[in-house]
Amino acid sequence: MTFTATVFIGTSLDGFIARPNDDIEWLTSRGEQAGEMGFSAFLDSVDAVIMGRHTYEKVVGFGTESWPYGDRHIGVLSTTLPEDVDPCVTVYRDMDSLLADLDERGTEHVYPDGGRLIQSFIRAGRVDRFIISVAPVLIGAGHRLFGELLQDVPLRLDSVADVGGGFAQLRYTVEK
Repeated sequence: MTFTATVFIGTSLDGFIARPNDDIEWLTSRGEQAGEMGFSAFLDSVDAVIMGRHTYEKVVGFGTESWPYGDRHIGVLSTTLPEDVDPCVTVYRDMDSLLADLDERGTEHVYPDGGRLIQSFIRAGRVDRFIISVAPVLIGAGHRLFGELLQDVPLRLDSVADVGGGFAQLRYTVEK
């Protein structure tokens, strides 16, 4: 497996990516002040975007005019989504088939998106870098970016930047 996987995500200072009801207004409203925080340049470096079902449904809910992924390969890891749900995506039933297909496609840089999917990539040892934009807010409850792990994941801090709007952007490389 030769691809690199980079997580690019926003969190609250207390480590949440969404409220318990999946609301992310606390992030999007503050993010407008900060701008795009390097997301366009990051996305330009990616040739495949993989997301979980919940993230896919949220992105589709934004409408087709806001589909940010262009003609990149889009995969959705889901055991419940119909395989023919969308001609723009490939639905994978398990991590093994997803990883095998990415290798078959010659994928070089993957963007895993969505809390549970990111946790699956971490547990599988398939995350190489993190770009985490920390919002200036504590929300107290919700969906955490990181779940339980069987072992430590050692990280090397590459940079910390003030990206505007009170956001700090942390860049880490996973030490293998």
